[in-house]
Amino acid sequence: MTSPRSDDPISEADGVSSPFSREHSSGGRENPFSSEGGEDLPPFSDDSDGNLLQSEGAYADENEEGEGEELFGDNMERDYRANPALDRYDPGLLDDSDYSELSQGDRRAAEVEMRQRDREEGRLGRMRKGLLYDDDEDEMDVDRPRRRRLERTSAEDEAADEEMIESIENLEDTRGYSFPVWLRMPAPRMECYNRFKNFLKTYVNKKGQNVYKDRIKRMCESNQSSFDVDFTVLATVEKTLAYFMPEAPVEMLEIMDQAARDVVLSLYPKYDRIQKEIHVRIAELPLMEEIRSFRQVHLNQFVRTTGVVTSSSNVLPQLSLVKYNCDKCNYVIGPFVQSQTNEVTPQACPECQSRGPFQVNMEETVYKNYQRITIQEPPGKVVAGRLPRSKDVILLGDLCDSSKPGDEIDLTGIYTHSYDGSLNTAQGFPVFQTVILANHVVRHDNTNAVQELTEDDLKQIVALSKEDRIADRIFASMAPSIYGHENVKRGLALALFGGESKNPAQKHKVRGDINVLVCGDPGTAKSQFLKYCEKIAPRAVFTTGQGASAVGLTAYVQKSPVTREWTLEAGALVLADKGVCIIDEFDKMNDADRTSIHEAMEQQSISISKAGIVTSLQARCSVLAAANPIGGRYDPALTFSDNVDLTEPILSRFDILCVVRDTVDSVEDERLAKFVINSHMKHHPDAFDEDGEPLDVLDLLDIEPVETGLSSIEPIPQEMLRKYIMYSRERVRPKMHKVDSDKVAQMYSDLRRESMATGSVPITVRHIESMIRIAEAHARMHLRDYVREDDINMAIRVTLESFIDAQKFSVMKNMRRTFSKYLSFRRDNNELLFFLVKQLMKEQAMYLKSRYKTDQKVLEISEKEVADKARQINIFDIRPFLNSKMFKNRFNYDAKRQLIIQSAA
Repeated sequence: MTSPRSDDPISEADGVSSPFSREHSSGGRENPFSSEGGEDLPPFSDDSDGNLLQSEGAYADENEEGEGEELFGDNMERDYRANPALDRYDPGLLDDSDYSELSQGDRRAAEVEMRQRDREEGRLGRMRKGLLYDDDEDEMDVDRPRRRRLERTSAEDEAADEEMIESIENLEDTRGYSFPVWLRMPAPRMECYNRFKNFLKTYVNKKGQNVYKDRIKRMCESNQSSFDVDFTVLATVEKTLAYFMPEAPVEMLEIMDQAARDVVLSLYPKYDRIQKEIHVRIAELPLMEEIRSFRQVHLNQFVRTTGVVTSSSNVLPQLSLVKYNCDKCNYVIGPFVQSQTNEVTPQACPECQSRGPFQVNMEETVYKNYQRITIQEPPGKVVAGRLPRSKDVILLGDLCDSSKPGDEIDLTGIYTHSYDGSLNTAQGFPVFQTVILANHVVRHDNTNAVQELTEDDLKQIVALSKEDRIADRIFASMAPSIYGHENVKRGLALALFGGESKNPAQKHKVRGDINVLVCGDPGTAKSQFLKYCEKIAPRAVFTTGQGASAVGLTAYVQKSPVTREWTLEAGALVLADKGVCIIDEFDKMNDADRTSIHEAMEQQSISISKAGIVTSLQARCSVLAAANPIGGRYDPALTFSDNVDLTEPILSRFDILCVVRDTVDSVEDERLAKFVINSHMKHHPDAFDEDGEPLDVLDLLDIEPVETGLSSIEPIPQEMLRKYIMYSRERVRPKMHKVDSDKVAQMYSDLRRESMATGSVPITVRHIESMIRIAEAHARMHLRDYVREDDINMAIRVTLESFIDAQKFSVMKNMRRTFSKYLSFRRDNNELLFFLVKQLMKEQAMYLKSRYKTDQKVLEISEKEVADKARQINIFDIRPFLNSKMFKNRFNYDAKRQLIIQSAA
């Protein structure tokens, strides 16, 4: 607007000072709104000419914090009277040029630039941040002076907040606060949130893969609500977050879940329609705790343990966000966040001030899945002489039904407590019941174990399967610390690999697991074989006949302490589902207890009809049993049935019978003794030389390694053998293809005839299925998808050896001769000749002892006699055998006299 001129209505000629004609202030100067006589005019009064005047005090000092000028008076309408002299604009001061409209982004950038300029020049006032987008409704209720102060200090406060959050470089410096309290503060919480969010977005492994974006993608593809984060990787990249995780797990998991949800929604904006919450599962926590080692120092800490699930409750709904209805006015109260320990209820209705009663609003209340399981110490880790300890575990969300009774799980969670009044009544002082709030659960089964195999492991497994003698290497790798007993090692190896179960149209089930019974003299390492199988099998349960009852082997019914309902508790055979159940001292079981496992061994199920519960449990496992003969020693003059106190129904359920005899052989006994001494010396902790290399114990004993049968084959390392067994059981499904059924039928017919003639172990139709299972197990050893002729021949050989070993000594020779063409399958010629020479030496020793009444230290047999025996088994050249290490380790050859000599010394 233009400046007032001399002819304006408000001028000095009228005796009134114009406010625009001189300076005005409150510093003792002349008041521009006073009359010449010093008499003050009322604000906005009319002079004698009817012109509008303004009195003193109409303008307040800009820097004075007062109430401000009153714009709404009784005569406020006079301010809007027309004044042609003033109601016009100076055209020279107007900018009529056109400007393009600013976009939101450009305007935001301009505001940031102006704000930065004001901050650098030290101006107190500034443009309010987010002016274009913020809502001023909350500020309308603030009085004007306070709002002015807030506007002046908002820049400094916001800058201080930003500096407080950004200045946390040393996040682990908690400044004397405990970890949970520190992580509940806004600044550390925001810093942890930003770091973990950045970790999920930017972490790349050695191969250049964004691991967690891929996991989030797979999670969203399967509509899941959680994904795993490796603790070791987190500790490598974000050490501070890993430092806080074990000590303040509740706060850290809350921050991580929120960060993970934001990352998921940034990648998939509408995924919250499928899953409202996203959870982070922490895997590979390095410290493993035993269940019996939990103490009060572990409370509210992040822990990891292992155990076997013994019982589980039903999946129940748990309150998460609760809303209540007031019964008097139907007002909906809430939501309330329900905690794990205390029930949250409203105190009064905010609508009618009623104190109840209140009912849970079923429609608007948010629930989540809840399940309670009990884990028990694994049988192999229980301290001798003590009962196994157990612990309750709470599963929430998608963790429910992730395990069932019998599974061995790796559990990671928060060790917390809940107050139990019943314990106070019993103990007399406040006692807390402890539980584990699960965060990550992994089952120890073949599926998860195979998924954890690395690419190098898979390459080694495939390379091993392509070797010609891989089956012999596997047999030689079984219990390498035990000398000899090739037939037992072969049977146990076949049982660990197992056959393929069939269940066509879910009507007739045929088991695929192989049952093995080892029987023989005491001191022949029967229990050691079983203990070895417990360690090498992917899943195994060990028990003894004397310490096992019928319900302990199958299942028993008890009342649940949580729901007070009858529940089933799994026994040893159910716990060993899809694994191996090992029973030592099988002959010491009661007949009633032994009868209870008949169904489990053949039908692989356990039927229960107790306390109103009628059901059937799965028991798909191999049974490896060891038994002692009647009287302590095996009598070769009797049949297997006469030596063992077992009934025919239980014997027919075993696919392979292994007889172990403790025979007296001076040379073999000396070799065995040296092998045992060598094993003790080699495995001593101090069995190293000065350079740190293992001592060559064989050189110290002045002997050469024994190469007889499987001992001459290089074994597979035990860890690789375990991985090989897991991979083959999970990935290989061998099928019968182009099998010579006539050969199997002829073999079955011959075995039936011999069984009836000798009166030994009865041969039934189950033995045909046994041969098929053994053939499938042999094909699985080679990772083949089809059963070939070689597998059938090996199955026939194993079945025949099992049958012949169970015969009387008088008929054993004739049966070996009758079935010699089957027994020689896949045997090395040197192995066959070695066995042949041993038999001839034994016959020579018995003849000389009966003639001279003393043991002969030197035994001699002619080369011609050995060659004649070799021709009977289709071996026509024995020269390679005479030059082999296997022959030279045990015998000597006199070329001049053409004699084979064995020395007892």
